[in-house]
Amino acid sequence: MDIFTSLEATGLGRAVITFVVSLLPIVELRGAIPIGVGLGLHPVAAMLISIAGNMVPVPFIILFIRRVFEWMRGKSPKLASVVEKMEAKAYAKRELIRKWELLGLFVLVAVPLPGTGAWTGALVAAIFDIRLRSAIPTILAGVVVAGFIITGITVGFASIFA
Repeated sequence: MDIFTSLEATGLGRAVITFVVSLLPIVELRGAIPIGVGLGLHPVAAMLISIAGNMVPVPFIILFIRRVFEWMRGKSPKLASVVEKMEAKAYAKRELIRKWELLGLFVLVAVPLPGTGAWTGALVAAIFDIRLRSAIPTILAGVVVAGFIITGITVGFASIFA
């Protein structure tokens, strides 16, 4: 029996799997909620666990991504290229943030489409020097809205609290 099968066999294990998936960039809660529900978690539990996991990396990204990027640039041209792509992704959201500020950040995180989410929101907040005390609640609000949207898509909006 492998570790995944062992984890999947218990409620706590299913919660841990859901939490870990929600930590991952790109996948975030958009993938974690359907996985949690598919593993048998109640939709609200899957959503809450996914929201919590999705928020864990946010303050670290906002506080440390610039230092990480500088380190990566100094290590190799390939890593520098990765940094350039990530910064380009953040700068592509420039008009949304300049025009709407925190509301733009909220929308960027809340709309569950490719290239959006907590990781992108935290990267944008760091690049555009949005203070942690403003960015965290804004990103959290966006993650909560995205969580409701994904949960609704996963199980049907009428059955979220059934």
